[in-house]
Amino acid sequence: MKTIRKSAKLNNVLYDVRGPIVDAAKQMEDEGQKIIKLNIGNMAPFGFDPPEEVVQDMARNLPDSAGYSDSRGIFSARKAVMHYTQQQGIAGVTLDDIYLGNGASELIQMATNALLDEGDELLVPAPDYPLWTAVTSLAGGRPVHYTCREDNGWLPDLDDMRARITPHTRGIVVINPNNPTGVLYPDDLLLGIVQIAREHGLVLLVDEVYDKVLYDGVKHTAMASLSTDVLTLTFNSLSKAYRSCGYRAGWMVVSGPKADASDYIEGLNMLANLKLGSNVPGQHAIQTALGGYQSINDLVREGGRLRRQRDLAYELITAIPGVSCVKPQAALYMFPRLDPAIYPIEDDRQFFMEVLRATRVMLVQGSGFNFPDNQHFRIVFLPHEEDLREAIRRLADFLAQYRRRRGTAA
Repeated sequence: MKTIRKSAKLNNVLYDVRGPIVDAAKQMEDEGQKIIKLNIGNMAPFGFDPPEEVVQDMARNLPDSAGYSDSRGIFSARKAVMHYTQQQGIAGVTLDDIYLGNGASELIQMATNALLDEGDELLVPAPDYPLWTAVTSLAGGRPVHYTCREDNGWLPDLDDMRARITPHTRGIVVINPNNPTGVLYPDDLLLGIVQIAREHGLVLLVDEVYDKVLYDGVKHTAMASLSTDVLTLTFNSLSKAYRSCGYRAGWMVVSGPKADASDYIEGLNMLANLKLGSNVPGQHAIQTALGGYQSINDLVREGGRLRRQRDLAYELITAIPGVSCVKPQAALYMFPRLDPAIYPIEDDRQFFMEVLRATRVMLVQGSGFNFPDNQHFRIVFLPHEEDLREAIRRLADFLAQYRRRRGTAA
C-alpha cells in the first residue's frame, strides 16, 4: 500500500504540553509507575472541583440539552457573557457579538481561520501558549514571535513587536494573564500594544482565560476596555476560574469598530454555522458560573490553596542552585530558568525526558512554548502540597546529580 502521510500543514505544529514526554509518562504509568504531573493545567484531577451550583444547574438542564443550540450559543449564556463584558468596562457589546464554543481553544481556531490567508502573519508572544502558534500555522499563516523579556518580568518588548510588523501582518496575540509565565500586564503596556495595533490597522486577539486567577491583590484590566477603536477579539472560558476544563464551555467577544470588520464577522458567522453549535450542557453552566459566588477568590487570597501552592513552588524551586524564576502574579504556572553555566543543555526536550525517567516527575520544556533557548521549563503548581514538595525534591536531587556529572557543582 502507498505510504499515507500527514498534511504538510502539520509540519510546524507543536503541542508538547501533550507531546512525546506525555506519551513516555503514559507508558510508565501502564507499567505501574506513579507519575507526578506538573505539565498541564487540568484542575479536576488535583481536587479543584467546579462550584456545586454550576454542576447542579447543568444537570438540571440536561433533559433540555439534546438538540443543537443556535450556532453562536444559547441566549442565557450569551446574555451572561454580555453582562460580564459590561462589568469589565467593554463598551458596545451586543448578543450578536458573542460566540460560544467548545472551550476557548475551538474559538481561537475559528478566529484565526476566518482571519488568515496563506502567507499572512500573526504576531505571537515568545514564550507562548503553543495552541496560538499551532492554529496560526494550520490556518495557512505564519506565526511571528515577539519577545517577552525575562529581565523585565516577562513583559513584551514593544520595540521588538514593532520591528516584526510587515505588510503581511494581520494581528497581534496577547495572552494576559500570561501562560506560561504567570505575569500580569500593566495598563500602560496594554495601551502601548493597542497603539501599535491602531497605527498598523491590526486585529487584537486577546486570551484572558486566567483573568480571575490573580494573586497578591493585583487587578486585571480587560484589554477590550482600552481598545474601543481597534477590532478586538477576547477569549475566555469556564476551564480555569471555575475548574471546569471538561465542560468545554468558552466564549469569544468581538468589540471595537465592527462596521469596518463586517466581512470578517461574516466569515466568523460562516464558521460558527459550519460547526452547528457547541456543547449545550456546558453552555448551561455559563450563566450560573458568571452570576454566582466567585469561589476562585477563596483559592487565590492569602491562605487560599492556590496562593499557598504558588508560594511553596516558588520558594522550593528558587532554592535550587542555579535555578531562577520570576514570581507569577496570576494563572497556574511559573517558568523557571536553569543557569546555562551550571546546566549546559543541548536539547531541552531530551533533558526533561531524562528528568521524567529518573524522577517520575513530568514537566514541559521551554521550547514546547516556542521559546528559543534550552534553559526554561514550565511548572504547574496544582498538585497538593505534599506532592509539590516531593516533585521538586526529586527534581532538586536530579539537578544536583547533573551538576556533579558535569563538574559544575561549585
